[in-house]
Amino acid sequence: MPAAPGGYFSTDSTMRFLIIEDDTDTVQYIQKGLREAGHNVDCSQNGDDGLQLARNERYDAMVIDRMLPGRDGLSIIQTLRSENVNTPVLILSALGQVDDRVEGLHAGGDDYLTKPFAFAELLARLEALVRRTDLESGQTALQVDVLEMDLLTREVRRGESKIELQPREFRLLEYLMRHSGQVVTRTMLLENVWDYHFDPQTNVIDVHISRLRGKIDKDFDYPLLHTVRGAGYMLRAHS
Repeated sequence: MPAAPGGYFSTDSTMRFLIIEDDTDTVQYIQKGLREAGHNVDCSQNGDDGLQLARNERYDAMVIDRMLPGRDGLSIIQTLRSENVNTPVLILSALGQVDDRVEGLHAGGDDYLTKPFAFAELLARLEALVRRTDLESGQTALQVDVLEMDLLTREVRRGESKIELQPREFRLLEYLMRHSGQVVTRTMLLENVWDYHFDPQTNVIDVHISRLRGKIDKDFDYPLLHTVRGAGYMLRAHS
């Protein structure tokens, strides 16, 4: 279940986002990227309509532009907060001065991203907002089948066996677990695990996937980490 207006957040890997932005190109850019990352997206190009969606539907996070036809972005956020809708908000704006960012955060925004922006950064910020809210609301672990990850102690277990991971392996597994049951592409891994916004044309992903597979699958009865030929990788529970 996605986030409820009261601030409950799902542990499901697929998230639902609301984009309130009046520039058509920007809306399409964000919508396309989020859907390719496996998420569900609703969009509004009008402040009043966007507010109604934010009030009546359930989202894991929202992206709200400051300058909108109808009701402006800060007014939307202030109204939602006054109604105890605590869904995290990433403010998107061409206004990037310190005073502008401070004003946005004081209005109830949780993060602020200035235009122009890279999609990888927007996605990383949204995932960080959801992750932070998950922790604040009590989510401290991820689980796929019998594979468990403690987000606080950074301990990983498969059944009774403790699995030792290097920091990059932990980050890779966390990303795969948060997207369990979905195909994760090389581009998604490069951008979200390695913070590369380009393909370095190396086998870094293959090496780390091989090492991770050796640790979480090799000595167990069935594999959880699968290669999807021509597409990427998938971590999924054994059926």
